[in-house]
This record gives sequence, structure tokens and C-alpha cells, in this order.
Amino acid sequence: MVEWITSDGLTGYEDAVAFMEARAAAIAGGEAGECIWLVEHPPLYTAGTSARASDLVDPGRFPVHATKRGGQYTYHGPGQRVVYVMLDVGRRGHDVRRFVRQLEGWVIAALAEFNVTGHIRDGRVGVWVERPDKPPSPAGTPAEDKIAAIGIRLRKWISFHGISINVEPDLDHFTGIVPCGIAEHGVTSLVDLGLPVTMDDLDMALRRTFGPVFGE
Repeated sequence: MVEWITSDGLTGYEDAVAFMEARAAAIAGGEAGECIWLVEHPPLYTAGTSARASDLVDPGRFPVHATKRGGQYTYHGPGQRVVYVMLDVGRRGHDVRRFVRQLEGWVIAALAEFNVTGHIRDGRVGVWVERPDKPPSPAGTPAEDKIAAIGIRLRKWISFHGISINVEPDLDHFTGIVPCGIAEHGVTSLVDLGLPVTMDDLDMALRRTFGPVFGE
């Protein structure tokens, strides 16, 4: 059984990393079960292992935390649901790519609960939504905005870090970085799309869709 934890208020980033590392070690040692932890953070930027210094546009705006997860710069803050996944990928087949696809599929399934169609794009990390209300790209393709980011790390086949989904964050806060190194597309949220979705609504959707996506 996967334990679900939901933290009220804003959780400090360093506290979150300490919890995840301890829990991942306990799972690997057979001392604790798998865990999904739902949090919100105060405004901050995180730098993944592929982060480029030039993508930190406004370094003095919010605290910047170096992290060993994959990916580049991301923003976390109030109104964004961060989903930390401490799961046994070894038990789930020792297939990292499949696990990442499952995480992507989980986000897409949760968004579908609100009639939002999420997309995965080659060469672009995260989950995207088409924006027909915006001008098309210079290439003539529909405009797309990012609604969720994904970045994980494995230690002894236990995952930690995870997913962030924009419910109603201050989208201006993303302008201090080039999110995930992609400058030609924007960022959106469920509320920005005109949907009166609350954090509790999203949490329930994540719980409903986890089992079918992960086969549990």
C-alpha cells in the first residue's frame, strides 16, 4: 500500500528534501512503505542537474536551491501542487523510462478529470496544453503552454522528487527563469485556463487516477 501524506501550509524546500531522502532510504531498507507526499512551497527556484546559469534570469528574486534531480530550472510556489513520489521502481520493473511515462500519464489522467487535454512533446519535458486562444507559433503550430513539470531522482531504485502541477500560482513568478530551458513556450495553470479548480479538487483527481495508471 502506498501511503499518502498531504501537508498544510507551505513546506520549506530543504525540509522536503531531508524528508524524501530519509524516506527513500527507509523504503530501500525495507523499513517503510512507499509514499506520495503532496505539498506547497514558498516561492523558490530549483536547479536540476542540467540547469544552465543563463536560464536564471533574475537570480535575486527568490531563493535558488541546487538539486540532484534531473532537468533544469523550475519554479515552486503557493498555488502549485508539488507531488513527491517515493516509489520502488525496482519492484515496478526496473524500467526508468516506463516509470517516467507512467508519471506523465498520471498527470494527463488527472487533468482529464477537468476536461483538460495534456500532451507530451518530444524534446520537451513535462505536460503541455494547446492554447487555440493564443497566436500560433512562428512555425504555424498551435501555441502551447506548460502546465506540469516532472523531474525525478533514483537511489537504490527508489524514486524521489517528482511532479509539479500548476493550479493557481502567480504565473509572473516563472519569468525569473527560463522554465526547463524552454523559452519559446509559455506557462499556464488550471485557473488560468478558466477552470475554478481548487487544490483539494486536484488532490482528489490524483488519488482517483493513480491506481488505474500504475496498475494498483
